[in-house]
Amino acid sequence: MLDRQHRLTRSQDFTAAMRGGARAGTTTLVLHLGPADGEPDRSVPAPARVGFVVGRAVGNAVIRNQVKRRLRHLVRDRLDSVPGGSLLVVRALPPAGTASSDTLAADLDGALARAVRRLADRGGA
Repeated sequence: MLDRQHRLTRSQDFTAAMRGGARAGTTTLVLHLGPADGEPDRSVPAPARVGFVVGRAVGNAVIRNQVKRRLRHLVRDRLDSVPGGSLLVVRALPPAGTASSDTLAADLDGALARAVRRLADRGGA
């Protein structure tokens, strides 16, 4: 489970991450990494916040919830590699419903590294 401070809950935050950030995809998922909020008066950067999108194409409700739980667990262990204050949206693609946890982990690692690099190249991290 992700701590409350690390959760994306507002639709505006999902939209901001998906429209204004870097995107990286694999066969099972697509990551959208939005830039940090940029509050200069904070001595400690805000925590990274993460949201998940798992549509009906992934599978029935049981499969979708399993995929969300597995992704949440995987992302929680990788939060230190996400720039502080940034917004991360993990969108599961239909093959994620049948993918193993190892496959999801490998895809997440690769996509996260690419998204962080692309965001840094743009000057957002």
